[in-house]
Amino acid sequence: MGSAHHATFWLVPSQKERRQRSRGFGGKAPDFEVSRGAARAYPPRRRQEVIVSLSLKPNSFRGRRTGPVVVVVMDGVGMGVDYPGNAITAARKPCLDHLMSTCLWTKLAAHGTAVGMPSDADMGNSEVGHNALGAGRVFDQGAKLVQEAIDSGAMFRGEGWKQVVANCQRANGCLHFLGLFSDGNVHSHINHLRSMIAQAKSAGVAKVAVHALLDGRDVGETSALDYLEPFERWLAEVDPNYGIASGGGRMSITMDRYEADWSMVERGWHTHVLAEGPRFPSASSAVKALRLSKPGVIDQDLPPFVVERSGRPFAPIVDGDSVVFFNFRGDRAIEISKSLLGLPVPFERVRQPAVCYAGMMTYDGDTNLPPRILVAPPLIDRTMGEYLVGSGQRILACSETQKFGHVTYFWNGNRSGYLDKSLERYIEVPSDRVSFDERPWMKAAEITDATIAALIEQPTGFARINYANCDMVGHTGSFVAARMAVEAVDLCLARLLPAIAKIGGITIVTADHGNADEMLEMDKTGAVRFENGRAKAKTAHTLNPVPAIIVDPGFAGEYAIDTSIARPGLANVAATALALMGFDKPEAYEPSFLTFKR
Repeated sequence: MGSAHHATFWLVPSQKERRQRSRGFGGKAPDFEVSRGAARAYPPRRRQEVIVSLSLKPNSFRGRRTGPVVVVVMDGVGMGVDYPGNAITAARKPCLDHLMSTCLWTKLAAHGTAVGMPSDADMGNSEVGHNALGAGRVFDQGAKLVQEAIDSGAMFRGEGWKQVVANCQRANGCLHFLGLFSDGNVHSHINHLRSMIAQAKSAGVAKVAVHALLDGRDVGETSALDYLEPFERWLAEVDPNYGIASGGGRMSITMDRYEADWSMVERGWHTHVLAEGPRFPSASSAVKALRLSKPGVIDQDLPPFVVERSGRPFAPIVDGDSVVFFNFRGDRAIEISKSLLGLPVPFERVRQPAVCYAGMMTYDGDTNLPPRILVAPPLIDRTMGEYLVGSGQRILACSETQKFGHVTYFWNGNRSGYLDKSLERYIEVPSDRVSFDERPWMKAAEITDATIAALIEQPTGFARINYANCDMVGHTGSFVAARMAVEAVDLCLARLLPAIAKIGGITIVTADHGNADEMLEMDKTGAVRFENGRAKAKTAHTLNPVPAIIVDPGFAGEYAIDTSIARPGLANVAATALALMGFDKPEAYEPSFLTFKR
């Protein structure tokens, strides 16, 4: 736990030092587009009248501070061991170090059962993390719900599954499975795919084609063959008419999110649907050849490929086929779903096959996208935002495109748009369209500038912002860039915190999961793992806890860390923020990790 007293200042670099260190991410921000609506992928939500009845009760802390409570999510900042691959401990971060030595803080669980995943061996992610932060409770999440539906047989008794199978049987069509091909359990799990293929065989489906988006991000960066080769052998045993039809790296094709780069989806369309691209006799041979042609490439960046049989593409997607997108997580599933459903997209599809399309789960609840699903998503109600607008509190949410949906859609319980437009302001800073290791500072400075300006412009009760750097750069596998990302966030915190203090506010500095805290893979002894004489980069999230730091310049001993909570997690942040705003938590919420003195 942290110190029981608070500093009234922060180590703020001088303007000269900031210019020298920032290389463009300090000082006045360049002009940028500000979006005060939901991310473009999510149309506005119809406000539910029930919100007005979800009011909060004042507590004894009400009125002790004059400013807002601000939750700062340092995406991808976990608290791991200090080893050569920890970019957090390696970074120069005077602001964070100062806070950890002078402020109250604790560790929060951000993975496994603490965020609704099946087990504590499962990594957290930004989606489930922001769900927990905004809902104040833990809900069973996609991976767990899907596995339960498979184990119980509910998936295969459902109308969605029955319809895709019946369509194939009626039209003698192919059943296509498209999705992330790994056991990372963040967007998908290969065992779910195996179960569905086995069931398709039992149902008499004559032809099955898999379109494999290679991971290298939530699993080892060059682990594709570990999944492809045994899977190809297994498919051949199940049925010779079953096989892998196409593929490519997840950051190369198909899995764009928040409309950041529709060209990824267009490349995926040409690969999966039109079967255009380099041809290979198998997916594993494609990976081997592409690695030789692009030395050093990691799986997530592999170019697209098409598998051929007898000199022709094995399985383009055509009229009469069925398609299942088997990712359970929605953010990177929306755009390809729109494309396959025939909805408007910003590229030329060439042809639009008439298919029976189903998603593993609902990817956008407000537009019912897709209309046909295999597993019902969790129903997340009575979010923190609903209680705040029901109590007349103004809310600010700010992030760049890569995480804008997380501080809006996921924070609000997988609902898009405003809860109450008269009380909320959402600011989106467009992300760079380059590999994030090339610009590890990303848009942290612009987010900081926009947040400060918005807080000064209009009194606000609660604000939430997300610095995406340490997660997005961490996923590139570049240790040096990840260290720079940490330093960029630290520099921006050094500007943001005094501005919040100046208006009498309190800041909770936390994270949604770890990433940059483990940039090199470790063996079972904790030593760095080497491959071909080089330290092996790690691009996946971690199982480490995250910090929760209370930055309160007006602190006078009114509260302390509640040590009676055995395992505080992200779901405890909502009640903590509400308590600092002067409100009792809603009855069903997890408790605050602070205990207040009477």
